[in-house]
Amino acid sequence: MMMLRAGHRLALVGAAAVSLLLPGCVAAVPVGAAAVIGKNVMFAGSDDDQTKDAEKAARKQARKLEREQRREAKRREKAEEEGIPPALQAMTAPARPSSPVAGTVPAGMQYLYGSGEAAALSSQAYRALAQHVRASADYRQAGIEVASVVLAPGSSLASPHFVECGAKPLAIVLDIDETVLLNLGYEADEAARGLSYDDARWRRWEATGAGKVDPVPGAVEAINAARKAGVAVVYISNRTAANAPATARALEGAGLGKAIPGETLLLKEEGAGSGKDMRRAQVAETHCVVALVGDQLGDFSDLFSAAGMTPAARRAAADGIQIEPLWGAGWFMLPNPVYGSGLKGGIGEVFPANRRWTDPGAAAAADAPAGTLKE
Repeated sequence: MMMLRAGHRLALVGAAAVSLLLPGCVAAVPVGAAAVIGKNVMFAGSDDDQTKDAEKAARKQARKLEREQRREAKRREKAEEEGIPPALQAMTAPARPSSPVAGTVPAGMQYLYGSGEAAALSSQAYRALAQHVRASADYRQAGIEVASVVLAPGSSLASPHFVECGAKPLAIVLDIDETVLLNLGYEADEAARGLSYDDARWRRWEATGAGKVDPVPGAVEAINAARKAGVAVVYISNRTAANAPATARALEGAGLGKAIPGETLLLKEEGAGSGKDMRRAQVAETHCVVALVGDQLGDFSDLFSAAGMTPAARRAAADGIQIEPLWGAGWFMLPNPVYGSGLKGGIGEVFPANRRWTDPGAAAAADAPAGTLKE
């Protein structure tokens, strides 16, 4: 009887959670249905601790959904203050990622790890890098001044200036994850089990997944060409420094050469922030960095990660008159639709208001059969 009452309590908490998840919806889980659900709640054992654990998990979920509801209320209040009509307020809401479904591959993973399009983009970026590095090495050999692409202290995205090179030896600086290594084992496990990112699981992956990675298409050839031209290869990553030996093994095993922790492999120390400017500056003190390679804007400058930087502001800065000329000419970006700082923004932040379109045939289209996929 105790178990049945516990089941009812759990079902009612679940019903409250559903009502929080669907604010403003006409349809909701009725109390009667919750009672029926409660009668069917089964626990693996008779130990009361299991019941308490289940109740605790349900309450935690309910609190999480309640926090989301409060955030949604604040967003609506802010939208009203900014004069956004109620009909358009939903268009300004941040997109909520759907919960991962075990056994399915999210679209971003399909693209990055499975598509020919992603392979082509990566090869294209690395071919451009190889050409740029070869030209830089030729200029140096001919006595022509070579420019660094590391932003100097005091720079802004509107007014960048760069570290002086002098006669320092040449180097390129690359991120690791989804820049030179594809974390196939980790992402396959995530997709198969329907998981979201977990820091502890990621650290276990760093330590044990060295043999379950592939090089990004084009990376091995470009990096080998840089070394052959006498250009140093340095990796800067937010993988943990404690797992440096395992990361070095992963790089070497993927054909990307040796990386020496603390010298050509600069990882994130425990308790340090995620910014990379200090480590880039460390490399720029001893080398003329002629190329930066990454899959996030933060792989090029921490200025892109400034507090309050909206998606629109980041995009405008990356495409601005001062920064845009660097892409493909010292700064090389790799595609990553799976995770990272670029996956942000609701409809109101991503699509300009003056580019909104209302389908004149929307009503008819709602009753029409599904169309074919776009090429």
